[in-house]
Amino acid sequence: MEKKDGADMSDRVQLKRQSEIKDKPKKISRKISLIILGIVILIFAGVLFTQVGSNSVQAGNYAELDGDLKIVKSEVTADANFYPFKLGDTNMEVLALKAEDGTIRTALNTCQVCYNSGRGYYVQDSTTKELVCQNCGNRFAPDMVEVIKGGCNPIPIMKENKTDDGTNITISRNILEESKYLFTKWTKS
Repeated sequence: MEKKDGADMSDRVQLKRQSEIKDKPKKISRKISLIILGIVILIFAGVLFTQVGSNSVQAGNYAELDGDLKIVKSEVTADANFYPFKLGDTNMEVLALKAEDGTIRTALNTCQVCYNSGRGYYVQDSTTKELVCQNCGNRFAPDMVEVIKGGCNPIPIMKENKTDDGTNITISRNILEESKYLFTKWTKS
């Protein structure tokens, strides 16, 4: 009987090893699937974080502007916020940011020099916080928005061209209509 129990034990060990060998590809397959799922989740989270971390609306979200452009002051930070809109068939964008002195600065997100290239718009460098022209690479200090006119910099929307009611900054549609020609070749989308 001992021999039979020993043989049964040996058979069970062998069956267990065979079962483990058969299950090994399944375990590897599960591990690979989990790794791939993890990578997909990380990529998705990265894309989502980039979109949420960015203060600009993503491509294709240019809505027709009905009336004046209103910017909620409490949403404006030292990081540039980009406000895309459409006037007729023309995509346009205004940028707003809070300067170190606490004032809110606004500008058309196009350049007095590079606008005709179609790439004369700015993005904010996440490290230096400078605004960078996508046509010529000129770097522009955020605190200089609405201070400097002329040259390669965002076109300022001066105080006389907007109203501040304490809660919102309103830029009239008329001012934006007058500036529409600056965006006719604009290629940011």
